[in-house]
Amino acid sequence: MGRGDKKTKKGKRFAGSYGKTRVRKEKTEQNFVKPKDKKEEVIVEKKAAPKKKTTTKKKATKKDK
Repeated sequence: MGRGDKKTKKGKRFAGSYGKTRVRKEKTEQNFVKPKDKKEEVIVEKKAAPKKKTTTKKKATKKDK
């Protein structure tokens, strides 16, 4: 009475079969997924990103003692 027994629900689930002990659900309108309406795509123009300011790094100088 385990997985290998095709007469039990557990055995039917393991084998992936249906029958009297594991009956399929009836198809109803509730079980079906309704397709979603297609929404109109809104096109948004992207503005160009402002240019980054480039700065030069100052070289470190040795201090006189």
